[in-house]
Amino acid sequence: MAAARPSLIPALFYRDPAAASAWLQKAFDFEIDMLIEDAEGAAVHIELRYGESVVMVGVEWTDDHKSPASIGGKCTQTVHVHVPADIDAHCARAEAAGAEILMRPETQFYGDRTYRARDLEGHMWTFGQTVEAVAPADWDKAMGFKTYVRDA
Repeated sequence: MAAARPSLIPALFYRDPAAASAWLQKAFDFEIDMLIEDAEGAAVHIELRYGESVVMVGVEWTDDHKSPASIGGKCTQTVHVHVPADIDAHCARAEAAGAEILMRPETQFYGDRTYRARDLEGHMWTFGQTVEAVAPADWDKAMGFKTYVRDA
């Protein structure tokens, strides 16, 4: 039985979604949750799972749905993935698979250790692992911020 579907699922577009899926599995440890192929057997839609999260990987299907590789490398967003353990090893795995590491693992003011990478078609990914519990009031004091958090 498939895991429950998340309420929010980002979708990324690739020139070659099958190659992207294989690379994302190798580099970032994603697993295929769903694969839809056309009549010729070409992948047109793939859903990759990481823990409880899913990301859709699909073909470029209109002029408004393009890979960064098709539009001069431009990105309008990054996908942030929470890694439960050993962010440094995760980064090393991604780099060994050919990811361009844009920012090496570094501990942030809010207690997460993060790194940023670019995939084989130019999408940017941020990966983070919580390494220290830091209360918003503490990071506000340290950074001069005012943080508002929705009450549960």
